[in-house]
Amino acid sequence: MSVEQVERLRVAWVDTDAGGRIHFTAAFRWAEAAETALGRSLGLLQEWGDLPRRAVEAEYLQVLRFEDEIEVELRPERVGRTSVTYAWEIRREGQVCVRGRHTAVHVGGDGKPTPLPDRMREALAGPA
Repeated sequence: MSVEQVERLRVAWVDTDAGGRIHFTAAFRWAEAAETALGRSLGLLQEWGDLPRRAVEAEYLQVLRFEDEIEVELRPERVGRTSVTYAWEIRREGQVCVRGRHTAVHVGGDGKPTPLPDRMREALAGPA
């Protein structure tokens, strides 16, 4: 798959804990922001609704602090029938500081998994 999104930003004060390092939840917000930007760039925000998280994981490799300039790179790692798994990295000056992934499942009104819309699956899968 060659679809990816790169977001550049700075670590905000609200992203840090009392020790001045990022709070662990910040990485997931940044990954979700990149995911939304990817959906916007692919013209999929109309279909973007019912995609709750089934699984999330992150490995924190380097400390990030207030005002660090970072780059969040996200790409679909696996596009299934009802879900998509994204892999992402957060870098500072080219160094991987956080590596993670999360799986979002498309659900219907009853909260049960339903197939991803064809247009979404095709766009996220990228060129064959």
